[in-house]
Amino acid sequence: MAYLRRVTTALVLTLHLVFSFSNAHNITKILAKDPSFSTFNHYLSATHLADEINRRQTITVLAVDNAAMSSILSKGYSLYTIRNILSLHVLVDYFGTKKLHQITDGSTSTASMFQSTGSATGTSGYVNITDIKGGKVAFGVRDDDNQLTARYISSIFEKPYNISVLHISQVLTSPEAEAPTASPSDLILTSILEKQGCKSFSDILKSTGADKTFQETVDGGLTVFCPSDTAVGKFMPKFKALSPANKTALVLYHGMPVYQSLQMLRSGNGAVSTLATEGDNKFDFTVQNDGEDVTLETDVVTAKVMGTLKDQEPLIVYKIDQVLLPREIYKAVKKTAQAPKSSKHKPKNLVADGPGADAPSDDDEVADDKNGAVSSMISRMSITVTMVIVFGVWLM
Repeated sequence: MAYLRRVTTALVLTLHLVFSFSNAHNITKILAKDPSFSTFNHYLSATHLADEINRRQTITVLAVDNAAMSSILSKGYSLYTIRNILSLHVLVDYFGTKKLHQITDGSTSTASMFQSTGSATGTSGYVNITDIKGGKVAFGVRDDDNQLTARYISSIFEKPYNISVLHISQVLTSPEAEAPTASPSDLILTSILEKQGCKSFSDILKSTGADKTFQETVDGGLTVFCPSDTAVGKFMPKFKALSPANKTALVLYHGMPVYQSLQMLRSGNGAVSTLATEGDNKFDFTVQNDGEDVTLETDVVTAKVMGTLKDQEPLIVYKIDQVLLPREIYKAVKKTAQAPKSSKHKPKNLVADGPGADAPSDDDEVADDKNGAVSSMISRMSITVTMVIVFGVWLM
């Protein structure tokens, strides 16, 4: 009975740790404690920067008060331009009060979220931090003639080395961040793809008519996985062999009807729906992450995310190294089976391009676990049970 109580106590402690890690911080609640930051807090939420801040494990937020916010609000910027400007105030490293005054050589440069999301070019999204005479600290944007335009006032909240929220005297700006930003409806996806080295994928988007579906989805949120021109070129013979319906489905399979930042992809595993998902036709794939690397597993191929081509919420475009092949069209690969050493008869075509094309064949090894929820839950339970056993043994 005593052992059972120990195990129960360990389980409670473990669950507390699990939930603590999954909810590391909440920038909205931190800033809500002081009404003088209500405007800054409001626009972090309106631009969805708050969600991005909360997902990151290490972050510094340079907050400005309501009076300072008026300097940019009076200029009539669009919400998307305000997002770019406020992105300069989110540093992707930890700088607490102590670290500010221990900067090597008195000055350092660090990337802001404006730089890390690919919205900035060159070094225009880097922020200079300088420990000047008298123990004062100043901030400036490298794209703004390296001028130190804002000074450190006080620390609002610090949780080393997780999150630091610092009060600075005025808004950080740069010509690039303040440049007019197109609204989602003005973003022409095919043009973006063609300019970013994805012309081949853009061409098949237009040839199937799927570009209209992608474009109509942008306003509500769209994530696009664009295979490189090399990958599309190698795949074209197989693509040409598909029926018109399967060509369209395969292209739609490369889009998700929701905005998913790279940090969001890195922070969660599991099956996701695509623009091709409809009724009983799942057309999903599994997002997996290993540290900084993100892969997309379809049961037929595994593609790697190579980089971000465009990130302007609600649209984000990634480049991937392979064409995504859905199991509804191609035979799934049996992961546990070894490839035969030799074969006299090779299949003429792996394409299930016929009446049964919307479903995998009986001998295909396909996971069907409610969009990955079961496997994800089992993984979490395994971790929890392991921790419980360790705690239980320790307490005995």
